Amino acid sequence: MNRVLCRTLWNVKLNLRVPMARNASYLIEDPKYSFLKDLGLEKTNVGVFNGKWQANGKVIQSFSPANGKVIAEIQGASSADYESCAKAAEDAWHTWAELPAPARGEIVRQIGDALREKLQPLGQLVSLEMGKILPEAIGEVVEYIHVCDLALGLSRTLPGTMFPSERPGHVLIEKWNPLGAIGIITAFNFPVAVFGWNSAIAMVCGDVSVWKPSETTPLISVAVTKIVESVLVKNNIPAAVASLCVGGKDIGEQLVKDPRMKLVSFTGSTAVGQQVGVEVQKRFGRHLLELGGNNAIIVNSDANLDLLLNAALFACAGTAGQRCTTTRRLLIHKKVYNEVVTKLKKAFSGVVSKIGDPLLSETLIGPLHTPAAVEAYKKTVEEVKKQGGTIEFGGKIIERDGYFVEPTIVSGLPHDSPLVKTECFAPIVYCLEIPDLDTGIKYNNEVEQGLSSSLFTENLADIFKWMGPHGSDCGIVNVNIPTNGAEVGGAFGGEKATGGGRECGSDSWKNYMRRSTVTINYSGTIKLAQNIKFGDE
Repeated sequence: MNRVLCRTLWNVKLNLRVPMARNASYLIEDPKYSFLKDLGLEKTNVGVFNGKWQANGKVIQSFSPANGKVIAEIQGASSADYESCAKAAEDAWHTWAELPAPARGEIVRQIGDALREKLQPLGQLVSLEMGKILPEAIGEVVEYIHVCDLALGLSRTLPGTMFPSERPGHVLIEKWNPLGAIGIITAFNFPVAVFGWNSAIAMVCGDVSVWKPSETTPLISVAVTKIVESVLVKNNIPAAVASLCVGGKDIGEQLVKDPRMKLVSFTGSTAVGQQVGVEVQKRFGRHLLELGGNNAIIVNSDANLDLLLNAALFACAGTAGQRCTTTRRLLIHKKVYNEVVTKLKKAFSGVVSKIGDPLLSETLIGPLHTPAAVEAYKKTVEEVKKQGGTIEFGGKIIERDGYFVEPTIVSGLPHDSPLVKTECFAPIVYCLEIPDLDTGIKYNNEVEQGLSSSLFTENLADIFKWMGPHGSDCGIVNVNIPTNGAEVGGAFGGEKATGGGRECGSDSWKNYMRRSTVTINYSGTIKLAQNIKFGDE
């Protein structure tokens, strides 16, 4: 998944947030946000957990993107704090790995129940700190709960295979064992779910974790860790099984280079993910990368346009364009191009009045996450105009408290424009005309990322072409649904510069375990494979 801004802006230095004075009022002190204290949060919070809550790093202020105000502050990790987390997690692993998998599954089941008890306040915190609307935020917590349910079933079905041996009196067994300690680095836009994908599955596999969350959503990570801690403590499990280390780039680098982290799961930009992959590979560790996505919907000439428009509104504008699976490109057949663009503009116009505070029930689109994201949106719109593109709808920053922009439709740029081929993490969609499905597939596949894609059609032959070897090259290949909104049962992830990682469902559990082929000889004699004879028999 890509959590960064347009690449062209990486070198732009922004200093748009002015820290509040330490004695200024924080949102946590406002009764309107009393749910924060229901989660055990305070005005000043400790962002390091290794079985104990203690931190010695710099103080981080958490801002609400809906109004730009400070919610609360968190003391982050120092290098020594990270070391204490890694050591505590490694020590806790010896106890955790010895528990039978169904017993570990029972702990994860209880974590799911504890999340259910805090569903509403935790969802409200996600809305406040990340910026997504409350139904989506609660849905994100539900996603973690669903993964706990999935992991519970997995704990009683983790497979082991027995193969027939070519040698008499021998048996071959495939045995799966836990990896040990893993590092989980998550991004701002799914601050609960992505941790849950990794943590719940890893836990039933017998692993422990050190979680380094996004520096801009630290309160969510503290609240989630407190929930997990409560279950571990209640069951007399070493709480460092789920360690937390809030911090910046330095903590992330320390984790990535740490040989004790047998796997590093990283969610973030393609550029940073590539660096993570190289660093982990240098020490022959494992990496699981969820990186950039430049996702497309192909609109076939026979598409159900009502279905398409319902899907495209959420796919393009939902979450203010800040999902890794957000639709960035609409590849529209020439027969329906004008009709689709016209109707999409009308649909977008209907939601502008519903942009606002993500905690309010009438809101459909919340803010961008940071002032830097607003600046990136602004620069991208300006560049579209310079390159001869047309702003069909939107293109404006909304003048109000917080970081709000209009969802934007762009036409008139070529399919291979650098702008079109660059993911800007904002609600901007490029409309491109195509003459046929084959051209749409070509355009879909020509970007460097390969996360999600969708085809709208009623033609069965086209569906099978789309999902076949000459169809979409993405990890997620949909038909008649948006590019975003994945279920937990399937493996989530993408190809090419998206990183190749798979998380959550299907056989993604294999990432968190090591495999051994075991040969047992019960014959009483030595018999070599391939009928090799060596020396006297």
